[in-house]
Amino acid sequence: MITGSETDRRSQRERMLAGDLYLADDPELAEDARRAMRLMDAFNRLATSDTAGQARILGQLLGAVGEESMIRPPFYCDYGYQIRIGARSFANYNLTALDVAAITIGDDVLIGPNVQLLTPTHPVDPEPRRAKYEAAAPITIEDNVWLGGGVVVLPGVTIGENTVVGAGAVVVRDLPSGVVAVGNPARVVRSL
Repeated sequence: MITGSETDRRSQRERMLAGDLYLADDPELAEDARRAMRLMDAFNRLATSDTAGQARILGQLLGAVGEESMIRPPFYCDYGYQIRIGARSFANYNLTALDVAAITIGDDVLIGPNVQLLTPTHPVDPEPRRAKYEAAAPITIEDNVWLGGGVVVLPGVTIGENTVVGAGAVVVRDLPSGVVAVGNPARVVRSL
């Protein structure tokens, strides 16, 4: 059943964090999203040279940010608190990280401009979709990955360490460590 049993007393946030179907327009989640929007707005208004201010806001917005990691504004997310970034990672302009489920970015990751990390999923059946139900699956980007400009990573994907994903690729399934992948859908074209 879509809505769960009558004895399921978990909040919509708890359902979301567990990866279960939840109501996307829940008031508690809407407040979480408004908080994220306020912090994103402040972050995106800062001068690119204000790295100290950026680090301060990212520390409030994200679940974790490693030393020397940087995101260039503009940056967009749903909630922020489900995003964890390791040390020395860099994201270029216009990263969109929809963190309905966890997004884990390892150490020394390079993310090109206009990359999208998309964890939400929606029911295929129109009735629950109209009722605003959704779910999500986590994304993991392991250490030393390079995502070229315009890469899209879909829900539930893990990209193995030292892998390079070419510009414009759409990653629909896990990629192993130490490969180059390109295309839509992304496919491995060689080992490193």
